[in-house]
Amino acid sequence: MHDDLKQALEVLRNGGIILYPTDTIWGIGCDATNADAVKRIYELKQRADSKSMLVLMDNTAKLAGYINDIPEVAYDMAELSTKPLTIIYDDAKNLAPNLLAEDGSVGIRISNEEFSKQLCARFKKPIVSTSANISGTPSPKNFDAISDEVKKGVDYIVKYRQEETDNPAPSSIIKLTKDGQVSVIRE
Repeated sequence: MHDDLKQALEVLRNGGIILYPTDTIWGIGCDATNADAVKRIYELKQRADSKSMLVLMDNTAKLAGYINDIPEVAYDMAELSTKPLTIIYDDAKNLAPNLLAEDGSVGIRISNEEFSKQLCARFKKPIVSTSANISGTPSPKNFDAISDEVKKGVDYIVKYRQEETDNPAPSSIIKLTKDGQVSVIRE
């Protein structure tokens, strides 16, 4: 795993995109503050950039650097969730503009999976995490189900966890407004 982290970090720091395991399904990732790298992911996925992508972080302490007003309940939700939880926050900042939804919101998940958590911690910035598929096709349940087109379109493919064949569930998604109102998007 050490060599994978080293290689993935080098690619991210140089504005590249990676294919990597997360706490849910395999993801395509890049520096969430680099608009050119984000654009490359939209192009690879053949996805309209009006459809925002989520980002991963390694801990809730980093939220304040990327969200203007964080409702207190967000910390409890992120830390107490028993399964992966993506929270959509209003009023994002310091992220690539083409990553955000039209209303300025962004989905953030705090990863508890070993590789992606360490990657985020060492990179010291959020990392895009979007399903490793072409838009409109099914999300791959494991590495072997990822299309050759996606594999050829990234700059580095992480080797760690490629042999796993389980079918992880996607994260739950909630929208949390500045005033603390919660809407469940996906359970």
